[in-house]
Amino acid sequence: MAETVIIQKPEDGIAVIKLNRSNAANALSRQMLYDLHEALNEIKFDTSIRAVIITGEGEKAFCAGADLKERKGMEDAEVKRIVSLIGSTINEVEALPQPVIAAINGAAFGGGLELALACDIRIASKEAKLGLTETSLAIIPGAGGTQRLPRLIGLGKAKELIFTAQRLTGEQAEDIGLVEYAVQGAELMEWALNLAKQMVKNAPLALIQAKTAINKGMQTDLATGLKIEELAYSALIPTEDRMEGLRAFGEKRPPVYQGK
Repeated sequence: MAETVIIQKPEDGIAVIKLNRSNAANALSRQMLYDLHEALNEIKFDTSIRAVIITGEGEKAFCAGADLKERKGMEDAEVKRIVSLIGSTINEVEALPQPVIAAINGAAFGGGLELALACDIRIASKEAKLGLTETSLAIIPGAGGTQRLPRLIGLGKAKELIFTAQRLTGEQAEDIGLVEYAVQGAELMEWALNLAKQMVKNAPLALIQAKTAINKGMQTDLATGLKIEELAYSALIPTEDRMEGLRAFGEKRPPVYQGK
């Protein structure tokens, strides 16, 4: 049986997580969720990986959300367990210490869009379709969509999209800030890789602390957020990388960061 999740390393410091069920629109089956958990756990502790890209196999789908064919025969208790598994796995994406880019190569509906929302930056092909479409199936987004979408694009627009189950093109998603860039499909991975390359040139410990400060700070009031930033900054002062950055600046050369 083919692996449902593949890890590729196209460049030093960059890992690509590819959802590999193109015959099922890369839907989140139970096995894919288990495999994605394993992939995330591997990357989380690999200090050589400084940026992560998540994408889908094929051209039609990034991730169509939950595997509804698999869910069809489930009893209520089992549905609750699989929804919880989807939510906890998506939370693990958000909790990765490295910056994570979603390269949305095709349809991203329901849990697929919720997966992208848990990433730090989203790039979509112009041809992609995106939406939290759960209300059309008599349910609601259950893996963070009702919380992450309004934080990203604002309360009113998020309510509109969820209440109407509207499907957006990549370009429409860019217009409302749901994705940072909408690009031609043939250029999608090049864009994602170029962005990741810009990140991995910088100090990995600084990337981790910057992500922590932003994510944690956005969940609280300004005064607490500023304290979180102060603590994140303080953690970097004794690092070897900080001294290397100063030396490289003085010597007018590119720094060589070791993550120490």
